[in-house]
Amino acid sequence: MLTPFHIAVAVRDIDEAREFYGKKMGFAEGRSSDHWIDFNMYGHQFVVHLNESIGKDGTIPLIKNAVDGHGVPVPHCGVVLTFEDWEKLAEKMRNTIEEFIIEPYVRFQGQPGEQGTMFFTDPSGNALEFKGFHDIEKNLFAT
Repeated sequence: MLTPFHIAVAVRDIDEAREFYGKKMGFAEGRSSDHWIDFNMYGHQFVVHLNESIGKDGTIPLIKNAVDGHGVPVPHCGVVLTFEDWEKLAEKMRNTIEEFIIEPYVRFQGQPGEQGTMFFTDPSGNALEFKGFHDIEKNLFAT
């Protein structure tokens, strides 16, 4: 049994983060203060912390590594989902995200490790990747 992870990221505006993660992505809000919010990201504790030095229009700097002809942002985080749940999230995000870094698509099709993937950022520039597998146990670390 996997245990939940805890990750914290910096955001430029708490209310903007609440709107994005709570309303747009649909993650339930847990504890919070004027400077941080806990969100339930598929059973994992995802926390946003206000970093005023980012500035109201600033974003987190990212580098991009070439993977399968795409520029994969680093750092990034996200959750591995069943393929069905990934498809639902992909559809929801297609109607929510203005610009994907990498549009939802299936990579390694018909091969070990076949997975749906998508990358986008929150308003502060934190990169998120969500993956979906038909058989997580068999394919998550397939070579």
